[in-house]
Order: sequence, then C-alpha cells, then structure tokens
Amino acid sequence: MNAIINIGLREKKRLLRTYSIIVAIVVVGFVVRLYVLPELSLPFHLLMALTSLVLVVLLWESFYGINKLLNRLLPYERSMSLRIVVQMLLGIAVALFVRYILKVFGEPYVPFKIEGFFKLSTYVLYIFAAVALNLGFVADYFIGRWKDSIRLAERLEREKTQVQFDNLKNQLNPHFLFNALSSLNSLIYEDQALASQFLQQLSKVYRYLLQHQATGQVSLATELEFIANYTNLLQTRFGDGLRFNFDIRKDDLEMGVVPVSLQVLIENAIKHNVLNKANPLTITIETASGYLCVCNNLQPKNIIDASNRQGLQNLRSLYAYLSAKPMRVEETSTSFTVKLPLL
Repeated sequence: MNAIINIGLREKKRLLRTYSIIVAIVVVGFVVRLYVLPELSLPFHLLMALTSLVLVVLLWESFYGINKLLNRLLPYERSMSLRIVVQMLLGIAVALFVRYILKVFGEPYVPFKIEGFFKLSTYVLYIFAAVALNLGFVADYFIGRWKDSIRLAERLEREKTQVQFDNLKNQLNPHFLFNALSSLNSLIYEDQALASQFLQQLSKVYRYLLQHQATGQVSLATELEFIANYTNLLQTRFGDGLRFNFDIRKDDLEMGVVPVSLQVLIENAIKHNVLNKANPLTITIETASGYLCVCNNLQPKNIIDASNRQGLQNLRSLYAYLSAKPMRVEETSTSFTVKLPLL
C-alpha cells in the first residue's frame, strides 16, 4: 500500500515539474512573439500561445508514452544501442507528424506568408526537440542507474560493516569462551599436558581474532591455520560427536577468504544440528571450482538457542560485495552445504 502511495506521489511531482516547465516555455514563446511580431493582434498571440501549449503537451506526452512502452517492449538491458535508435526514430516520426498536422490545419490561418527557409527551420526545430527530449529520457535512465549503484554500494557497505560486527560478536561469543574454560577446568584435573595444549590453542584462536578483526581478506592457508586450532578446541569439547574432513587443493591455498568465515559456518552447523557419540556431526571442508565448500550431514535440532537466522544472509551480502560469484547454499534431505567463492 505504501509503495502504491509513493508511486502516486512521485507521479504527481513529475507532472507538476513537467507542466511547470512547459508553461514556462509557452510564456517565453508568447513574450518573444509579442516582441518580434508586434503587428499581430493580442488575441492572435493568445491563440498562438494556446496552440503552442497544446502542441508541446502533445509532444511531451507522446514521447513519455513511447519511453514507457519501450521500457516494457525493448528495455535498455536487452540492447542498449537498438533501444536508443528506436526511441529516437519514433520520437522524430511523432514530431514530424505533429508538424504536418500543424501545416495542414494551422498554416492556412496564419495572417502572413511562411517562407520556405522559415518553414524548413521549423521542421529542423521539431526534429531537434524530439532528439533533445528523448535524449533526456535516456539520460534520466543512466542517472537513475547511477543513483541505484550508489545506493547499492552504500547498502552493501553498511551490510559489510554489520557482518563484520556480527562476526566479531560471534567470534568473542561468551558462550564459546565459557564452554572452553569449562573444558579447560576439567582437563586441568584429568590431563595437565592436554590442558596446556588446549590453552595454547585457545590463545591462538583469540590472537587470530584480534589480529584480523579489521582485515577484509586473508589467504585460505592463514584461515586454515586458525581453523586447525579452532577445530581442535571443538573436538576436545565434543569428542567423538564431532568429526572434520579436509580436502583442500594446494593451488587454492593462496586464494583469499573473509577472516573467520569458516568459523562462522562451523559454528552455524554446530548450532543447528544434534551431535553426540551415537550421532556424530561430520563437517567436510574442501575446495572445488573456485569455491570453498563447507558441508555437514543434516540432523537438525528441535530447539535452537540464540539464533536470529541472519548469519548466512549477512555472509551472503558480504561476499556479494567482494565477489562477482554468488555464495551458494545447497540443502538436501541428508546434507547442508555452503559454498563461499574464493577471492
């Protein structure tokens, strides 16, 4: 409903702006004719002004209608050059038709003889007006696209900032830290050597997070070093309930990824799926065809804590900002896969 109202308001503003310009043109023409042709009577000048108003409105609305029709039948996206040529030719044809109507029904009543050169110049003027006005429609299209691209860039930049902020909150998730410290506390009494190793890995995880929280891109090799420590922490916590498989092509190690994007996807898989020794969650991380793929077997939880279901959408928006290739999400009855384009 609001969209319809907004369209109506924009149309009213367009009409007001357009007809204000048309009236201004007619008034200027009226004043010029009074000065150039003072011998003609005032009623005739007024009749000429009224005729000019009708003709200009007719031309404008014809050109506007042609533009709207071509937007449907021959949009710029289909063929830019053909669209512009067709619009110009149709505009010129309409202008010449209006000029011909004026010749047949108007010139016989003009109280002076119209010379050949002046008559020819009016045809040229009508053609010029048709080209100029239709170029205005073309320019309006490109200006609109330019404004749209600016708005899109601003929106993607805001979304990028929001994603980075959300990632940082997830990375420093107090639940993760609490669980890690609880696991460390248990290990201290059970296996001090493993506890020391666990603490070293935890420190490496947080060092990576702090080092790259403001970095837009890291190499896949760097991200995998971080993930190795992160997955070790998770496996210490979940034991046989969580398994990881890695299949990374060597040629892809120097490709780029968004920092901690793997951590986000692993955390997403753990958050949404049941995992225990009887039903292990298997997460496969591999590269193929220019994508980094994270796939897990599907065994969804009935209740999901602390999920706003925006993580994947925000990650999709961020990669749309960074790559021409889209992030892909594929779900079957048995698996869930996210494919991130390598940068």
